[in-house]
Amino acid sequence: MVEFKADIVVLGAGMVGVSAALHLQQRGREVILVDRHELAGEETSYGNAGLIECASVFPYMFPRDFNQILRYALNRSPQVRYAVADLPGFLPWLLRYYLASSPQRALHSAMAELPLIRRSLIEHEALIAEADVPQLLRRTGWIKLFRSEATLANALGDLDRAKQYGVDGEVLDSGGIAEREPSLTGNFAGAIRFPAPGFVPDPGGLAKAYAALFARKGGRFLVGDARTLEQRAGGWRIAGANGAIVAREIVVALGPWSDQVFRPLGYAIPLAVKRGYHLHLAPRGNAVLNHPVLDSDQGFLLAPMNRGIRLTTGVEFARRDAPPNPIQVERALPRAHALFPLGDAVEARPWMGARPCLPDMLPVIGKAPRHDGLWFDFGHQHHGLTLGPATGRLLAEMMTGETPFADPKPFAVERFG
Repeated sequence: MVEFKADIVVLGAGMVGVSAALHLQQRGREVILVDRHELAGEETSYGNAGLIECASVFPYMFPRDFNQILRYALNRSPQVRYAVADLPGFLPWLLRYYLASSPQRALHSAMAELPLIRRSLIEHEALIAEADVPQLLRRTGWIKLFRSEATLANALGDLDRAKQYGVDGEVLDSGGIAEREPSLTGNFAGAIRFPAPGFVPDPGGLAKAYAALFARKGGRFLVGDARTLEQRAGGWRIAGANGAIVAREIVVALGPWSDQVFRPLGYAIPLAVKRGYHLHLAPRGNAVLNHPVLDSDQGFLLAPMNRGIRLTTGVEFARRDAPPNPIQVERALPRAHALFPLGDAVEARPWMGARPCLPDMLPVIGKAPRHDGLWFDFGHQHHGLTLGPATGRLLAEMMTGETPFADPKPFAVERFG
């Protein structure tokens, strides 16, 4: 049987795994990238808003407002939906999420992640330049719309708090909204434009461009089954489509499927998923969308992707592998048509993906405590596209003995006991 050998095997070819492979390769390691698909970026990294969110200081924590929690509980919020049949399965995780979202603990998560957020666009810019795909980064920023004075006031308070950490935001009135986005229709109390974040009009294409760069630099991309991972004397082995794949060290970067590796190895990491949907639609007539635009009160986002206008939904709490239920897309469609001139759908059905989340909304990055040569890099919640290159650099620095650019302790798996 053919045997493929390397210093390190990275399991998972989404944005997180490809970025880790590139950073390890830059540091002189021979790396094999393994995925169940023949192409990179075919799962979670394909479906998102396309934002490199270098202005997102505070992670998405569980709300503390009683009325908002009640709307969630009654399944009446456009931002969040849950599958009643799956509630017993994820309720314990939701409780941990709620506890981790106390003001003190939420601030701890924000400050731990802040160095990664600040490096996110810088690391992407370096890889985009090396991959020679400047067309996949637009410096437009994005706009958050508010239909009520109350939601605008709350957002302005959040902006004032974020400004303490270097975040810039431009407050827009109705005239400013019309100037920035003349094709939008609606009654708005105001908006905030965040100018710093980058926008990627093809997130899956960017992951593929990074994988192509990895291959040009001598890396190998192989199809394999991560569930076959086993520890052997002196290293690790998995079954590949064309032979065994062997390495001294292994990186688990499988996003929402990481539990298929760490649970058989005895790790009780509280990984859950927030599912989400998107649908591409053609713009109607000469309508143009210049920025990604979030209708915060109605719980959907429109982004001007290469394939069309991408309508993305809020969060769905359900089992990762449960059948899709695109009710959030169906409810958002008439509201989206009222906001922007949309034509026919480009796809036959909505796409569904799963965001891998830990209760404290921080990823797990670092060495597994009970297995030599086993490393974790998953759980990037809503920020896989944003943080992939930054966490790839942090992991590579840890694995090669460099001084990490950020404190890795908050991301250690040991925080879960």
